[in-house]
This record gives sequence, structure tokens and C-alpha cells, in this order.
Amino acid sequence: METKHLLTGNEAAAEAAILAGCRYYYGYPITPQNELINYMATRMSEVGGVFIQAESELAAINMVYGSAAAGARAMTSSSGPGISLKQECISYLAGSELPCLIVNIQRGGPGLGDISTSQADYFQAVKGGGHGDYHTIVYAPASVQETADLVYDAFDVADKYRNPAMILGDAQIGQLMEPVVFQKERVSDLPKKEWALTGAKGRKRNLVKSFYPVKGELEVFNKHLQDKYKEIEKNEVRYEEIRAQDADVVLIAYGTTSRICKDVLKNFDFGNLKVGMVRPISLWPFPTDAIRRISETAKAILTIEMSAGQMVEDVRLAVEGRCPVYFHGRTGGGIPKPSAIYNRIQELNLDSANSNLKVVN
Repeated sequence: METKHLLTGNEAAAEAAILAGCRYYYGYPITPQNELINYMATRMSEVGGVFIQAESELAAINMVYGSAAAGARAMTSSSGPGISLKQECISYLAGSELPCLIVNIQRGGPGLGDISTSQADYFQAVKGGGHGDYHTIVYAPASVQETADLVYDAFDVADKYRNPAMILGDAQIGQLMEPVVFQKERVSDLPKKEWALTGAKGRKRNLVKSFYPVKGELEVFNKHLQDKYKEIEKNEVRYEEIRAQDADVVLIAYGTTSRICKDVLKNFDFGNLKVGMVRPISLWPFPTDAIRRISETAKAILTIEMSAGQMVEDVRLAVEGRCPVYFHGRTGGGIPKPSAIYNRIQELNLDSANSNLKVVN
């Protein structure tokens, strides 16, 4: 019988990381991810790992860089302003091709904002956030169980492509408590890293760097990175699709808002109007092809976010004008209500005479 543990999303992310082989955690307190750092402070000593509460977020992410360069599975976590402080080194990690895991449990912003739930760090996560042409692999869980599962996968995919990966949650996901079943421990079954800095006795020395001062070298290296990103986009897209194939209106949402949209699909009557949903699980790489395919038959797409509208831009790029793309969102800790989403859908009336969607404001 599987053992179920009642944990918050933050705690589940921490335990999953330990079971996935992470033995180096560096962090700095900030709400609403403090349950994660508190959990690591206790558990790392129990498994013979290293826990350091660094003097700052900058110090924490640079410690991750050092452990990752030595071939270890390393991790940090933060929220909003803390992730902003880590961005320079995240660029260094990508530029040095170092795998690691970064957990962002989003809070309200901009600035210090507040500690309420938000999805306004989407741009920061999927558009790089730091300087230069790079990508971070980004997963968006919608439950405590999925948070744990994606932590395992994030470490594996980060190692596979030698690239930093991020879990992009929010305060709801981080502090929600649900039962979770953990996968088996992987400490003894981790991939070998021939490139790591482990001492050069008996072999050619390895070099980890992101600095290319000789003219032309950086362009060659960037071409290599872009080729790698294309492979990731080809192989690592993840999404969930619900009744979207023949839907008139397709909702697109991730994380907490996707849970709300599922409630809308389950509990509201739309009459003859067919309503489906696509939930991006990987925010980068984004499920562009899936959304493009659905837009060929849908009458309209409605994107639901806890932001002023960020993912909706990637949805519109995927749709390429094939059908109208609309947006419904809340900011500053506001959470879209199922009834408000239902009413927004009802504003999009299907004209049976010409099969065009009319927007009634």
C-alpha cells in the first residue's frame, strides 16, 4: 500500500528534492515559501546533506552555482523579490550549462507587494529574467502531488540538458495541504557528470565558465545553446487537455487558476456551448503547437491568470490570429472566482447564423 503524507506544497517540494538526490540546499527566508526552507533546515541534517541559510539571496544562488559545478544536485527557493535578486546568477548558471533547481513560490507584486498569491512572475520565469539569450526550464504544478512529481522531473531534465530548471508555484500551491505519495529515492541512481569539477587527477581537466572574450567564441557558444533549446522545445513540452478538441471556447490556465477552471467545467452548465481547457504544465517550453492546433477549430480562447495578463501573450503568439484570444485576470492577491469566469464565457455568445463569436461588453 502506498504511504500518503499530508504536507503543504512547500514541504512536498522539499521532501521530493531530498528523495531525488538533492543534498545541497541554500536559501534565505521570504514568505510564502518559508515552510520549504524550514523543512530543509531539519531534513538535510537527517540525510547527511548541507543546509545553509545564506546571508542573502545572491549568496544562496551563487552557492548553488558552486555545488552544481562540482556535479551535485543543488537547490534554492524563494519568492518574488528574492528571485529577482537571483537572476544574474541564474544567467551565469545557464551560460555555464549547470543543472540545478530553483523554486519560486510567487507572491504579489511589483516591488515588495504583499504575501498573497500571484502569477505575476511568469515573464520573469519564461523570458529569461536575467541578461543574455538563455532559457530556464519552467514547470507549473497545480497540486501538492504534482509539485512533488515535478521536482523529481525537474532535476532529471536539468541534468539531461545541463540547464537550470524552475518550479513556478504560487502562495496557494505552496501553502495548500494535500495528501502526497512520493516516488522512490534516487540517491544511488543519479547520472554521472563527466563534465563536473571533481579534481583532474588522471584525466583532462574540466572547465566550467560563461566568459568568452575571444572574438567569435561567444557566437559559437550561443549557437550551441540555441540548438539545445530547440531540442528541449521538441522533447519536453507538457500540458493537460480537457475536452478541447471540439470546443467552441477553450480556457487556458496554469497552477491555481487551472484548478478554478476545472471547477468551472465540472459545475456549470453551458447549454449547447462546448467549453474545454488546456493546462500548460511546462511554461517553458510552452505548448505552442497544441494551442495552435486547438485554435484551428475553436471559436475563441479565454486565458485565465492571476496577473494583469502575461501568459496570454504567448497564447496569442501560438494562435497567430486564427481565433480571438481574450483575457480574464485578477492582480494583487485577487483570485478569479468560478462564477466570474462563467460569466465571462457567457459574454462570448455564439451566433448560430454565421458561426462567428460575438463579444458583448
